Amino acid sequence: MNEPTTNPGGASVLDAVLSDLAAESQQLDSWVAALPADGWATVTTPEGWTVASQIGHLHWTDQASLAAITDQEEFGRGMKIAASNPTGYVDEAAEEMALLPPEELLAGWREGRVALDAALREVPAGEKIPWFGPPMSPASMATARIMETWAHSHDVGEALGLPIPQTSRAKHVCHIGVRARGFAYLVRGEELPTDEVRVELTGPDGDLWTWGPEDATERVTGSGYDFALLATRRRHLDDLDVRAEGDSAAHWLTIAQAFAGMPGNDPVRLADR
Repeated sequence: MNEPTTNPGGASVLDAVLSDLAAESQQLDSWVAALPADGWATVTTPEGWTVASQIGHLHWTDQASLAAITDQEEFGRGMKIAASNPTGYVDEAAEEMALLPPEELLAGWREGRVALDAALREVPAGEKIPWFGPPMSPASMATARIMETWAHSHDVGEALGLPIPQTSRAKHVCHIGVRARGFAYLVRGEELPTDEVRVELTGPDGDLWTWGPEDATERVTGSGYDFALLATRRRHLDDLDVRAEGDSAAHWLTIAQAFAGMPGNDPVRLADR
């Protein structure tokens, strides 16, 4: 399906997505910029990821994205390494980044964000960017960067005890979560049902976000922000305002994910933490 190149206001879709990516990144930047050195060692996930791990992951992925656009020979070398270590390559590379001194890691992440923004704007119209999965358009790659930044930001904000704003940027996360429905089944070795699903979510500003045919009997409704938490596997379904009608929709909500790779550990109910 062809992606639109402009939105109703006339600005390019890529411009709008990159603007949201910059805003999401700057929010996280503001949270970590003033942290003392020991604050970067704050554990953010049950797996032991620290604040430095989170920023290292974002920095590494920005660098990989930039190489995919500007240095495909270098990106190809990374692809070969990833093929030999598919479950550990990215995390190991991110942890190497996390070993940098905090001020160096932060400066590198900032520089990488600027460079990637510029590179995405220079991709010729209609050209796809190679990636570890299917090739992506610049707008799709920028949307994926929002999803990842949004998820890591949530981990960091929660670990630091900060209020996490609910913004309409979560719509990008929901969009990937819906589009990746088939992948959620594939990565678990399950067959994708033939039933189509109608998704109707309410954004933080009260607007309705929709995907899928209006007449579908399988339906998902509820909070857009909560669905983004579900699709990034940051919250258990029981703790969210997200509901299903129909068996296929109900099962999908138990396995939904918006990111590539294996699903990782299942989220634990808040009451059981």
